[in-house]
Amino acid sequence: MSEDLTTITVDQFFPHPVERVWRVLTEPELIARWLMPSDFRPRVGHRFTMRGRPIDAVGFSGTIACEVLRLEPLRLLSISWQDAAGGFESTVTWTLHAEGRGTRVLLEHAGFDPDNPTHQLSRRIMNGGWRSQVQRRLAATLAASYTDQSV
Repeated sequence: MSEDLTTITVDQFFPHPVERVWRVLTEPELIARWLMPSDFRPRVGHRFTMRGRPIDAVGFSGTIACEVLRLEPLRLLSISWQDAAGGFESTVTWTLHAEGRGTRVLLEHAGFDPDNPTHQLSRRIMNGGWRSQVQRRLAATLAASYTDQSV
């Protein structure tokens, strides 16, 4: 079986209820803790930006232009994802499933061109980021919610 070069897929279980995971995925001050600062609002059609660190190797400006494409509370969030300075358009979708006392979160980042070397380098960089740094920060933000009343 060959690897899908168009998509990053991360399947992770978190020992937290769906409501808590949803809140961390959709409240701007919490999103800033695990992903990037943004002016996100949980409303289909809302356009927002996220600010990260520029990556010269792939021409990434550090600013991501996004739009909420789909929103099914406590179940699904899908956003467009594009470098604000131009570049390829992609989509990031989080799907939540209650599992016992926790939540299984499926992340899918789709839209990479398998024949474009810059897309594939971006995919490799983002794949590592989604799987390690972002997942660890998301888990830490969820865990902090037990002691931090703001979560």
